[in-house]
Amino acid sequence: MEKIYIPRLLKMPEQKEEIALNHQISGLDSLTPVRGFFQVAHRGNFLELQLQAHTILTLTCDRCLQSFNHRLEVDTSEIILLKEEEPLLSYPLEREIISEDLSETLPPDGELIMDEWIYEQLSLAMPLRILCGNDCQPPAIESQQHSTIKDDRWSSLVSLLNQNN
Repeated sequence: MEKIYIPRLLKMPEQKEEIALNHQISGLDSLTPVRGFFQVAHRGNFLELQLQAHTILTLTCDRCLQSFNHRLEVDTSEIILLKEEEPLLSYPLEREIISEDLSETLPPDGELIMDEWIYEQLSLAMPLRILCGNDCQPPAIESQQHSTIKDDRWSSLVSLLNQNN
């Protein structure tokens, strides 16, 4: 995908660009391309980004370790401030962090890398606990005889295990 040069947005109608998505995003192993709608609007001292997209991913269940397909949908927006970055050398080693420091910024004459921002939004939408279904069961574990260990270094632990059984 392309980079969006921020000053170019000022010359566009309504100072915004709308892009229909039908792309593979690098770093995201999806079965289908990311499809949807992306919009970036220049609002003077900030950019307003909107994304509505969906794709299908193959995930591995955390419980049963089976692979399954998952539809990932995103409907999000974000504001990115436009301000010049201060050189790192001007910061003291210790300083108080204020809320303005926690917002994302871009230089006013810089570029917005669209596929990186979309990748970040899709990654944030991924489920934290990946389960293939509500009735998912962990795989059955076959019990093995503990006395079949042939390495003598483990004999003390085997004897302890046999005492507890």
